[in-house]
Amino acid sequence: MSMLTPPGMGGKYRITGDKYPRMRRPRRRGRLVLGVVASVAALSLAGWGTLQLIDVFTGGDEASAAGPKAGCATKASPSPSVPTAALPRPGQITVNVLNATARGGLAKKTADELKKRGFRIGDVGNATATYDKKVKGVGILLGPSSALKTSLPVLGTQLASAETRTDTRKGAEVDLIIGTAFKNLTAKAAADKALAALVSPAPAAATSKQGC
Repeated sequence: MSMLTPPGMGGKYRITGDKYPRMRRPRRRGRLVLGVVASVAALSLAGWGTLQLIDVFTGGDEASAAGPKAGCATKASPSPSVPTAALPRPGQITVNVLNATARGGLAKKTADELKKRGFRIGDVGNATATYDKKVKGVGILLGPSSALKTSLPVLGTQLASAETRTDTRKGAEVDLIIGTAFKNLTAKAAADKALAALVSPAPAAATSKQGC
């Protein structure tokens, strides 16, 4: 091996004349990979900044349209109820109490209890042939069509599960026809509660946003 042969050449290359073999340093791939990662990060940052600017100038309409923001709470608040019709008080309703069963004394006993509860009492006696011994339920509430959403619902609070019917009669009086399954009027406490709910129904709940 010549003294002019560079170390590590193993005698493969010899220096002759004025030409020398070029010894290149190995390329460092780490720098190339680092450069690529840095470029991707810069592009991502630029894109995110562009989206933020768009959101600022548009006012975030898209987010509003998608739904309530995170952290917004909803609270139910009552809305005033609007009565569909003015209901009469018990003292404004005249009730005819008629017994359609074979048990005696039911009409008078029931009429006396309704009177204690504030109703006006009309005729008290046996039911007509149309209904006598033909009412299998607790009873029938019968009145003119004009009483369907006024007097009859009020009277219905006193006898739960009674059937409601209308006829072509003239006047505002209504009938309570006692049926075979009748035992007693609805307990006064329950009837008063039902009447109060009928006259002053609970207002419907409306939701409102808070903390947005």
